[in-house]
Amino acid sequence: MMNLTYKQKGAEIIEFVLILPFLLFILFGIMEFGIVLYDKAIITNASREGARSGVAFKCPLLTTAQIQAVVNNYSTGLVSFASTKAVPVITVIPAPPSTITNCGANSGTPLKVTVSYSYQFLVFGNLFGLLVPGFSNPLILSATTVMNYE
Repeated sequence: MMNLTYKQKGAEIIEFVLILPFLLFILFGIMEFGIVLYDKAIITNASREGARSGVAFKCPLLTTAQIQAVVNNYSTGLVSFASTKAVPVITVIPAPPSTITNCGANSGTPLKVTVSYSYQFLVFGNLFGLLVPGFSNPLILSATTVMNYE
């Protein structure tokens, strides 16, 4: 009678080697897309904070540069795997007036703050570029907030 455990020796290692790439794919996928969602949440909140600071009743109103500074301060925690640190692109439309007189003249008109950020993938950028038509690495994340002046 033959010993069956002798023929099964090393089978666990072969099974592990076959399963390991799928486990790593899932692990890195969870990590990388978690970071993408984290960055998206940061730029969404940064655009909201910039718009809120811009429309709050003050005399004089914040300038475009001051609103951009608020957004930049809020978005310091962005994560990207690019070789150079990517900075968000911030647009404020329309540009707030810079005069002190007639401070309430903009009341009820909208202020639009848009934040765009270029996220560089670590592992999946080139892979998805091959599998998904139209996918680009880096991925452009964007958030827009529109609020009315108080």
